[in-house]
Amino acid sequence: MERYQRQIILPGIGTSGQQKLKSSSVLVVGAGGLGCAVLPYLVSAGVGRIGIVDGDRVEESNLHRQVLYHENSIGSLKVESAQKALQQMNSSTKIEIMPEFLSNKNVDNLIDSYELIIDATDTIEVRYTLDDACSRMKKPMIYGSIFRFQGQVSVFNYNGGPSYLSLFPREDKVVLNCAEAGVLGTTVGMIGMIQANEALKIILGIGEVLSGKILVYNMLTNDQQIFQLADQPNEASVKTAVERVELINPELVLLQKGILIDVREIGEEPEIPSSFCSKIPLSEMEARLAELNKENEITLFCQAGGRAIQAGRMLIKAGFTDVKAVRGGAKDILKLIDYEKSIS
Repeated sequence: MERYQRQIILPGIGTSGQQKLKSSSVLVVGAGGLGCAVLPYLVSAGVGRIGIVDGDRVEESNLHRQVLYHENSIGSLKVESAQKALQQMNSSTKIEIMPEFLSNKNVDNLIDSYELIIDATDTIEVRYTLDDACSRMKKPMIYGSIFRFQGQVSVFNYNGGPSYLSLFPREDKVVLNCAEAGVLGTTVGMIGMIQANEALKIILGIGEVLSGKILVYNMLTNDQQIFQLADQPNEASVKTAVERVELINPELVLLQKGILIDVREIGEEPEIPSSFCSKIPLSEMEARLAELNKENEITLFCQAGGRAIQAGRMLIKAGFTDVKAVRGGAKDILKLIDYEKSIS
């Protein structure tokens, strides 16, 4: 027990707590930035069995924040590289890897044998799928997410507590991924450590678990706030701040009669010709609302859809009534332009 002496001597842990850790099983869904922050702390603490689910491979752009990987890992499966690194940290932890993406078809089998699930994904539909399965199978799900310099952590489906769906109804399901929004390695590190800490608290039965609450941390200001959540989804708790933005498929863009606006930041690729659309970055949208006519039909697009919906909600809140956002993004718009050129 020499290895774990510094945590064994803590009040509320002791040798019995260490045995709880050894006997516990945790599944981490996602071996990206959050997963790479969560996993080392669980392994080092002595969690006995850990599963890792991820079908992705290591890319160079991952290395600034996914600290389990190195340059020689590029091109390899994340779960295999993570397993190798983690096993060197603690050979007594059993690390099981599943090189696949979680889906409706495999979620029940993947989570069935684990007591505790950690959501380290950045795909919103996967999160809903995971939350639904955890709710049905009565397994706690430790949620973490990042948006630029801000992170959130909560624990869902814990001892009858609220689910992820209680906080984020499906009509609010668009989020930006790291490729679109940007991220610092320290932000995912901080949020991942908080997720790991929630896991240890649940296993050990100590402290106050973030069930029915969400912790929001701002890395730029060091502000930390905890908000109480509603226990059950209802009209008051799931109502959006503004009306929903209508989504349209890219092929319908040419049928729109109003203004098409690119809300990406200056310099993002691919570049869309200015003759085809206007350019108002999301970061400037609020300040430039006066440039737009509220009676016009306005269609918005970005890189993947998330920012277009954000901009659309901003316009609706400001009194615009005919606002649409394009599913997909700039690459789809460019294909549309190229197609129109080919047949003209």
